Amino acid sequence: MARSWLWPLQSLLANYLPLLVMALLAVGSWWLLKNTPQRDGVDVLPPAKHEPDYQMQNFDLQRVGADGLMRVRIEGRALRHYPDTDTLEIDGISLRSYGSDGGLTIATANRAISNSDGSEVQLLGGVHVQRFDPAAKGTTNGTANGAPKLEVRGEFLHAFTNTEILRSHLPVQINYAGGELKAQSFEYQYLTSRLSFGGRTQARFAAATDKKKGAAL
Repeated sequence: MARSWLWPLQSLLANYLPLLVMALLAVGSWWLLKNTPQRDGVDVLPPAKHEPDYQMQNFDLQRVGADGLMRVRIEGRALRHYPDTDTLEIDGISLRSYGSDGGLTIATANRAISNSDGSEVQLLGGVHVQRFDPAAKGTTNGTANGAPKLEVRGEFLHAFTNTEILRSHLPVQINYAGGELKAQSFEYQYLTSRLSFGGRTQARFAAATDKKKGAAL
């Protein structure tokens, strides 16, 4: 009688023992994983917040070219650097940019957003930009002499200092080539002296005067 039921039991254990052992190992691994203390640090870093990592007051930043000459000088009332975008926000900005030919651009605005090296600057609020030819730039203290070749006023301006391009998608007032223009948008490429504008535009140009007759033409 004992052998009659013991033999089937042994056969059953022999066939299913490996499955039982694997099940026990799986349950044990799950229990260990659930009850193992987690490290203090988090493997996945949280998204960076748009908060400044450093600030400056009444600052003066300068970028020098490979030739040792100053290319960009930025002054302002307050500066904040945001590491998530690697950008600078500047209050009360005053910018001077020297072109490859020695031409000088002077810009002021209530606020600005710039990339880290100052090669791309967005000016916002009370924007005033003047562009001077090399011959009109002061040789002793870097100040501009004479009338600017181009003057722009508006509420927004995008300046690309490396390629010497000024651009705006908002209305601006432009003084250029002896005339005054009011345009809905514009772009000025200094290297090619190309001025383009779009939208509704009003222009007024001073009449040329004949020096011999003293009359307006």
